[in-house]
Amino acid sequence: MSAYVDLAYDFPLLSAFWTILWIVLWVAWLFLLFRVIIDIFRDDTMSGWAKACWLVFTIVLPFLGVLVYVLARGRSMGTRERRHLRAQQEAFDEYVREAAGGTGRASEADELLKLSELHTRGAISEDEYRRAKEKILH
Repeated sequence: MSAYVDLAYDFPLLSAFWTILWIVLWVAWLFLLFRVIIDIFRDDTMSGWAKACWLVFTIVLPFLGVLVYVLARGRSMGTRERRHLRAQQEAFDEYVREAAGGTGRASEADELLKLSELHTRGAISEDEYRRAKEKILH
């Protein structure tokens, strides 16, 4: 009664499938591990000792440490990531505005428009309007 049992490794295509599956799972695991470590350092609400304990826990017992961290603090990981991405986007937008706008001053047309609105409302006199207009244009 010694029947031969076919295993997945007996077929080359299934062998390749299992190898690729394990590689994908390993890469996903490393990705998650580094995301947790980055999140530990990014969290401003934790004290230094708490960060050190979580870091040691994830390094000494990586599978258990990452699982417990994701279960305990998984919801706030997304919030911190969104906050970090928003800050990066705002910094980039500010950089683009500074690079494109030069000194950041309003253009002459904008200043003349504001000046005209002030004159129309009667906030400045005709003489003040004329002097400010000459100052802007020269």
